[in-house]
Amino acid sequence: MADVVLNNVRKSYGGVRAVRNVELHVAPGEFVTLLGPSGCGKTTCLRMVAGFVEPDAGQIVIGGRDVTRAPPYQRNAGMVFQSYALFPHKTVAANIAFGLKMRGVGRAEAGQRTQEALKLVRLEQLADRYPSELSGGQKQRVALARAVVIRPQVLLLDEPLGALDLKLREELQVEIKRVQSMLGITTLFVTHDQGEALSMSDRVAVMRDGEIVQIDVPNALYEHPNTEYVANFVGRTNLMDVVVRGQQADGSYRVESVAAPGVTFEVAGRQHFAFENDERCLLAVRPEHVNVGGDQPNTTRARVTDVSYRGSTWNVELQSDRTVPFTALVRSGHRAPAKGDTVLLTWAASRCFLLKAEKTDSLSPGAKP
Repeated sequence: MADVVLNNVRKSYGGVRAVRNVELHVAPGEFVTLLGPSGCGKTTCLRMVAGFVEPDAGQIVIGGRDVTRAPPYQRNAGMVFQSYALFPHKTVAANIAFGLKMRGVGRAEAGQRTQEALKLVRLEQLADRYPSELSGGQKQRVALARAVVIRPQVLLLDEPLGALDLKLREELQVEIKRVQSMLGITTLFVTHDQGEALSMSDRVAVMRDGEIVQIDVPNALYEHPNTEYVANFVGRTNLMDVVVRGQQADGSYRVESVAAPGVTFEVAGRQHFAFENDERCLLAVRPEHVNVGGDQPNTTRARVTDVSYRGSTWNVELQSDRTVPFTALVRSGHRAPAKGDTVLLTWAASRCFLLKAEKTDSLSPGAKP
């Protein structure tokens, strides 16, 4: 196993700075995902690690060796693309064995390693088929087998599930993670899909405008985003404009609604930043932590503007009496309010957090920075 290090890596295309001063360390055997919208620089970072793009500045190190200027074939990295990139005229087995042939591996050993790779991705029965005879999921498994059969130090995956339907994506998420865990291979994964990132990764690095703005384990990233951008991109978040009115001895905060002066809320638990009295900031609470009714210290009245059924939950859109839009999730099996109802929304002090207010409006998930 080898680690991957990006030291102050930068890349521009003309006057566009695609990657800005990226610092990243992927530990041996770790699965790290670069997550962000289109144009944020995540794929450029991956292609620089692979050797397909040369950085303007900075250093890339794989397994303790500086490979910044080394060609791709000298980096011992396996790459999986969204488009599969299989040879249409070669069988599944021949596609997988291609990298071994190019490395001069003997026929007997190549045959054995190809069979091991087929077994790893559960495609032993399809060895003699051609890509045109495979489903999208099967093609991606072949691409994965081809990447790992060469026994690379690092596995690089560039949005490999983007062309698949939802059910197949979920199945391949499990498959890729299973293979990665069995091999213990250091993996760098690129996606714009937060669900993929959270379910598959040891750590997730959220990117914006060519920079990593937060990196953490999935649950910490979701429960404790450090900016409004991360809170909005990784999941959905209800936000209220508030002013700090006091910090308690236990570290909790009392804040006052800007939209409704005199209405206060309590915020408990670890915060990324310290906030001063009279500082304007944002109170954030995830939809699944908002209760319709109940007995919690934080409350606001709201009118239901829309209700949609999502299978495991009802998605309830509301407009609060503080003129703030809210989203709440009601589990299936519980009564959901009807459109037009006025309800009481409540949430626990430990289920909300404070964020610094940002001076930009380009924060919507999927928006290009």
